[in-house]
Amino acid sequence: MTIKEALQDLIEAYKLKPKLHQTNIRSTWAELMGPAITKYTSDVKMVGKTLHITIDSAALRQELSYSREKIKNLLNESLGEEYIQEVVVR
Repeated sequence: MTIKEALQDLIEAYKLKPKLHQTNIRSTWAELMGPAITKYTSDVKMVGKTLHITIDSAALRQELSYSREKIKNLLNESLGEEYIQEVVVR
């Protein structure tokens, strides 16, 4: 058994995958969106398989709501699996 396999078994045994994905999504959000959008982002969190993004600017919130599918695809690609099923921008 390799170290990678042992870590994957540990993650599955302790059901840590959602927490790892939450952490990865937050850091990836900042990388993908850049400082201009990140500046107006007050929260990025997973609730089940739905990603909730809280944006402080009404104009930016409206713009991002049109790009929900693209955001979902970019983040799922960075996670390496289809983890996020829906994106809610509020």
